[in-house]
Amino acid sequence: MTATPVPYRVVDNRPETTDTRTIELRPAGEALPDFAPGRFAMLYAFGVGEIPVSVAGLRDGTLTHTIRGVGAVSRALCAARPGTEVGVRGPFGTGWDLPAAAGRDLLVVAGGIGLAPLRPLVHAALAAPRAYGRLNVLIGARTPEDLLYRDELPGWARPYRGVTVDRPAPAWTGRVGVVTSLLDEAEFTPATTTAFVCGPEVMIRATARELLHRGVPARHIRVSLERNMHCATGHCGHCQLGPLLLCRDGPVVGHDRAEPLLAVREL
Repeated sequence: MTATPVPYRVVDNRPETTDTRTIELRPAGEALPDFAPGRFAMLYAFGVGEIPVSVAGLRDGTLTHTIRGVGAVSRALCAARPGTEVGVRGPFGTGWDLPAAAGRDLLVVAGGIGLAPLRPLVHAALAAPRAYGRLNVLIGARTPEDLLYRDELPGWARPYRGVTVDRPAPAWTGRVGVVTSLLDEAEFTPATTTAFVCGPEVMIRATARELLHRGVPARHIRVSLERNMHCATGHCGHCQLGPLLLCRDGPVVGHDRAEPLLAVREL
């Protein structure tokens, strides 16, 4: 982990949706330590600023990040063409800790851009199918046009249980409704399941509540939380959530720790 940005070069920049792009970065010099699924980097657009972005892919020293352009820094990163240098700090935070779920059924529940931090976890689970039980991936999006990694999803043949959207398009023939409506189609044994959940906070609360109702232990429901991270080192306090500093103690925490904190809605 480093507190000083090191230069990485954009080697690919491709669209996911109208406002979201996936960029791939390779070190322009010395590489940072290895990232793990669920951890995040601070990406610096030179002359603009810095934001935290979860890792959406890990391959041969290449960092992949999926970014929605909603502010000055994120828009600058989305606009970075191949060859552009950006600053990277990290790795920061806690990961999904997939190895701790060995032998258990895996249930991945993603809402919107929350699929991005879960993507490397799915890749890791697919690469070691005998290490885990059944794998289910449930995905919710606002509209069909907001769905990420559309070309990749058919390759998740065994775990792919479907997608649901909030607002269908005229040509949409799939499910309509909240992502928890897909749980009835998932194949898992609650007592021996580890769930990984990422998305809007209201979706996290609803999904965790449904999983608890079905018998998944709270300590085996792992959620990725988001607050306003500035320093990423636990010093500035902007990302405090109760006793947690999410850049240091999160973003991934067990729901047994998160539940009392999520009961108070973020203002």
